[in-house]
Amino acid sequence: MTRRQILQLGGASAAAQTLPQTKPNIIVLFADDMGYGDLSCYGHPNIQTPNLDRLASEGIRFTSGYAAASVCTPSRVGLLTGRYAKRAGLPTNLGPESIGGLPLSEITIAQQMKSQGYKTAAIGKWHIGHSPKEYLPTSRGFDQYLGLLYSNDMIPPWVKTERPLHLWRNNDAIEPVTDQSQLTERYTDEAVNFIRKSAGNPFFLYLPYAMPHLPVSAPPSRRGRSRAGLYGDTIETLDWSAGQILGELKTRGIDNNTLVVFCSDNGPWHDLPPRMLAQGVEPWHTGSKSLFRGAKGTTYEGGHRVPFLARWPGTIPAGRTSSEMVSTLDFFPTFSAAAGARVPTDRLYDGYNLLPTLKGQAPSPRDNYKYFLGKDLQGIRQGPWKYRQAGENPPELFHLDFDPAEQYNVLDRNPAIAQSLASRLAEDRVNI
Repeated sequence: MTRRQILQLGGASAAAQTLPQTKPNIIVLFADDMGYGDLSCYGHPNIQTPNLDRLASEGIRFTSGYAAASVCTPSRVGLLTGRYAKRAGLPTNLGPESIGGLPLSEITIAQQMKSQGYKTAAIGKWHIGHSPKEYLPTSRGFDQYLGLLYSNDMIPPWVKTERPLHLWRNNDAIEPVTDQSQLTERYTDEAVNFIRKSAGNPFFLYLPYAMPHLPVSAPPSRRGRSRAGLYGDTIETLDWSAGQILGELKTRGIDNNTLVVFCSDNGPWHDLPPRMLAQGVEPWHTGSKSLFRGAKGTTYEGGHRVPFLARWPGTIPAGRTSSEMVSTLDFFPTFSAAAGARVPTDRLYDGYNLLPTLKGQAPSPRDNYKYFLGKDLQGIRQGPWKYRQAGENPPELFHLDFDPAEQYNVLDRNPAIAQSLASRLAEDRVNI
């Protein structure tokens, strides 16, 4: 039966129910400040995350997955544009009083998806520009938005500002946020409703949670469950959220046509500034970086290497663990390829198409990764080798396969490799 015959028989609604959806749905679950070791599938002894563990067991778990940066705003810039934040023009964090944001000339994943007929939604923390309104999500490719415009700590007593924290829907502030414990549940309900309303149409859902960025919180019904305390309760609430979303996909019969990825924007926020230790915030309300050195706001592995999961039943072979290098920078070209969109040729991209890697057909095309802190390019990884030169500190060379914890500087033993990477770093500092 032809499409015209279907339309004649039952109208557009019958056609939507009869014709198969060929483009996959895409969901990004994006935690805030979650450490590499915060999930049970990454080795946490006390936090239980069965739903996210299921993403790993039914898909692929990467052990060399990198966020685009080690702090909030530039990490989101890299994810949404496929370009290092310095190249995209927004390499530092924004605050409540910030004007401008991600340059309007930049193209987001949401704009790419919309060009292919996708419904798009952003639910959660935005943090790449909110004033004027041209920088809001609904002007950057998203059909709808619900969330916070920046980090959940950007209120007194943690940050000096006169602006109260508000929940926004589309282009308007709809209510003040005085109790953050309900945010994950609120976002989850919104995400499930978006999936329901998108039935029969391809959709792109970007869900950047507020948690576990400080101050951490969990709904009263989920507190006291984890042996890891309030931080564990917060992570296990995110796991509950992932379970609700996976369950809705199955209920709607679209499980096998949906790519779900989960990762974090950077590593845990250790070595807290004194301003953060207020109103019940404790030093141990931050995550685990596992064996890695450094944390959020550094260019050691603990700041950039994050949990990184992907699941697409029937397309991504189940039960794989991979040490291949991947990054959130790769989402833009990967999702573009999945949706049948061409990556624009009028600018340079720093991401790679991971579809063949996800499908088990080829190794990751990513052979290098660059470690930025703001505008400062401090390191580069090429294969297993990482060269780091930060400020006036002596240069460092690590073999990340032998020494993922970056304990042993082997620069003196490998001068040729160090010199080659130093030259590459100097060149990239000029060209990016």
